[in-house]
Amino acid sequence: MVSTIELNKRQERILQIVKDNGPITGENIADQLNLTRATLRPDLAILTMAGYLEARPRVGYFYSGKTGSQLLTEKVKKLQVFDYQSIPVVVDESVSVYDAICTMFLEDVGTLFVVDKKSLLVGVLSRKDLLRASIGQRDLEAIPVNIIMTRMPNITFCFKDDLIIDVAGKIIEKQIDAVPVVREVGNGYEVIGRLTKTNMTKVLIDIAKDEVI
Repeated sequence: MVSTIELNKRQERILQIVKDNGPITGENIADQLNLTRATLRPDLAILTMAGYLEARPRVGYFYSGKTGSQLLTEKVKKLQVFDYQSIPVVVDESVSVYDAICTMFLEDVGTLFVVDKKSLLVGVLSRKDLLRASIGQRDLEAIPVNIIMTRMPNITFCFKDDLIIDVAGKIIEKQIDAVPVVREVGNGYEVIGRLTKTNMTKVLIDIAKDEVI
């Protein structure tokens, strides 16, 4: 995994040389530092992979002109759902509200995705939905979840190739805890993952640890 990095003194000197003299070859950089090209090769590779430098064959190295925070922002904006999605928890539309509550607690999740007999997405169940259904004297074992679930077309979903930053915006806008990751199957959608607020928190932790993909 590569992200913004803390540069050592030699890498900082290399950056300054390229800023002042670019485009410049690796050999010329090595000459200015009184080092061999082989000695500099790992530093140049790191600076190029991290985005601080750009390299062109037969021309040399250019300074990208981007700060560490700019490079990190670019990386975050390129993160896709499949980088952080987790395993979905699904229930059949015929199960009872009671069974759905049990599943939610046993699986320790805040959102259940409801599928039909073809395993296609037909609904979403949140904690609020189940809590609302639990209030009163109703027999929860006699109420199927398809009575209380949020249905299409009111379900917010995403695809594995969507950008995480876009999905995060939807989660905030809709004030929901999770969205199903789906793929098109015929005239419907199959649930293949989920993206949650917990997944978003992992992105922040990876940023703090310099582990953004």
